[in-house]
Amino acid sequence: MTNLDDKVAVVTGAGSGIGRATTERLATEGARVVVADVDFDGASETVERITSEEGTAIAITVDVSDAAAVEAMVEETLDTYGRIDIAHNNAGIEGSNQPVTELDEAEWQQVIDVNLTGVWLGLKYEIPAMIESGGGAIVNTASIGGLTAVGTPAYVASKHGVIGLTRSTATQYAQKGIRVNAICPGVIDTAMIERGATDEAGTETEEIQQLVQQQPMGRMGQPEEVANTVVWLSSTEASFITGNAFPVEGGYMAL
Repeated sequence: MTNLDDKVAVVTGAGSGIGRATTERLATEGARVVVADVDFDGASETVERITSEEGTAIAITVDVSDAAAVEAMVEETLDTYGRIDIAHNNAGIEGSNQPVTELDEAEWQQVIDVNLTGVWLGLKYEIPAMIESGGGAIVNTASIGGLTAVGTPAYVASKHGVIGLTRSTATQYAQKGIRVNAICPGVIDTAMIERGATDEAGTETEEIQQLVQQQPMGRMGQPEEVANTVVWLSSTEASFITGNAFPVEGGYMAL
C-alpha cells in the first residue's frame, strides 16, 4: 500500500470516472482530497462516497478553462488544508467527431480550452503552492490520443499538447522538487467512452468495438486501474520519475 497520510491532493474532473476513482484511492491511502468538478452535484457525490469510508474530502466547483476559477480552487484548498502536495489535472471533454474541415471553430476552441488550457492553468496555480510546501507531484491526464491519432481532431491535438506541456514543465521545475507526469488512458469504462460508444439507437458503434478488439487484453479498462497509476506516480515510490507519459491501455500501444 502507498502511504499518503496527511498529504493534500487536488483532482479536477473528479465528479465521475477516472477523477472519482483517483480521489477515492487517494483518500484510501490517507490523503485529504479536494474533489473539483464543473458539476458540483457529481463532486458532492464523490465526497459522500469518500466520507462514508471515513476519508477526508471537500467539493469545489471549478471550470478549468477559467483562470479565476482555477486560482480560486487553489486558494480554497490552501485555506482549508494549508498546502498542496498532489494534483491530478484530469478534467477533459471529447468534442464531436467531425473532420478538420467541418469542425466548428467554437467547438475546437472549447476542447482546447478545457483539455489543454485547463491543464496549463492548473499547473500555473498549483506549482507555486507546491513550492511553498516543499515540493509535490502532478499527474496530467492525456490519452492514447496524445500518442496516436485515436480520437477527434481537437481532442487529439489537445492531448498531444498535454504531453508536451507535461514534459516542458517537468524540466523547468525538477530542481524545485516538483515532479510532473502524464497518464495516457486507452478505452476506459467511463461516461466519456459511453457517450462515444453508442449511436442514437443505443447500439455500440463500430469504432469503439474495433478499439476494444485492438487492445491485446480484449476489454475496456476500469477507472480504478488508471487511478492506481496516478496514485503510484503521486507517491514517493515514483520519486525519480518525471516528464513521462504513461500509457494505461491494455497493450494497445504495443501493437
